[in-house]
Amino acid sequence: MTDALKNDRFLRALRREATDTTPIWVMRQAGRYLPEYRATRERAGSFMGLAQNPEYACEVTLQPLERFELDAAILFSDILTIPDAMGLGLSFAQGEGPQFAHPVRSAADIAKLAVPDMDGELRYVMDAVRLIRRELHGRVPLIGFSGSPWTLACYMVEGHGSKDFATLKTMCWNQPKLAHQLLDTLARAVATYLIAQAAAGAQALMIFDTWGGLLGPAPFREFSLRYMTRIVAALKADPASRDLPVTLFSKGAGQHLAEMADTGCTALGVDWTMDLTDARHAVAGKVALQGNLDPAVMRASPEVIRREARAVMDSYGNHPGHVFNLGHGITPEVDPAHMKVLVDEVHAYGRTLRS
Repeated sequence: MTDALKNDRFLRALRREATDTTPIWVMRQAGRYLPEYRATRERAGSFMGLAQNPEYACEVTLQPLERFELDAAILFSDILTIPDAMGLGLSFAQGEGPQFAHPVRSAADIAKLAVPDMDGELRYVMDAVRLIRRELHGRVPLIGFSGSPWTLACYMVEGHGSKDFATLKTMCWNQPKLAHQLLDTLARAVATYLIAQAAAGAQALMIFDTWGGLLGPAPFREFSLRYMTRIVAALKADPASRDLPVTLFSKGAGQHLAEMADTGCTALGVDWTMDLTDARHAVAGKVALQGNLDPAVMRASPEVIRREARAVMDSYGNHPGHVFNLGHGITPEVDPAHMKVLVDEVHAYGRTLRS
């Protein structure tokens, strides 16, 4: 992993340094909208067969970089690798999303949980990181990631996807000590997991708090933000990860950006429901911002995609510290040609803004 980084635009933007144009990567950029991804997944036999095979994970991580001039690669994996490694029996039913055979509901269930062995149950993730770094040859930086403790707990307690994850929220109200015990274990696991990815070669780290927006203000601080803050502190204290930028993304939690900026993180992801002007004022220059085009725009015409991309960039303005992204993941229905339109427009308009 000695190849010099040929494109550091993404890392410079995270550090709020000047860049020649706005960097862009897209959540789920390696995914079902790409026919080559679908072909690789078919060869792998299942989503888990794809995610747990380092060669396949490397292949799909690199696929979007062959099509588009993206400024970062993101490890192909899943946010639920940690609970799967804890023995909860993760599977993906066709059209139904993730499911756990052994959801966590009781004190006895939670007492059995332990931080997984990064050289054991999760070695395949670290092997994938090492392989991807080698195959990138310094083309762009590699992002490693994890789900947040709150988001992981949502799936672990509910046992599957949900609109409100009421089972975990009920635990927080009725048995807060038990919920904190679960979240504490998960925070230690996430920190260990991200440090291991850094040691394996990840050059930036991201925490996806996908369901943080389901919480009210006080519960968000108590059950989500508290643990992300703890993880950031652990990352900054470890030699493997202390110099890596860390991005937090809490979908639907725009009202908490100012508090999240105080965690010690490097950047915050912003979903499409908040104007970047307001987001930039909320964080007062403490962190970079990532986002935030509505993913549904990617199904519109190329002219609309260009217009809306420019609107997002105008809302941030000609200031350092912007990484362009969607406000959430790209959806399977998107025409790959539309992704090229977006990437090219962001780079072209970013240069215009700087001139």
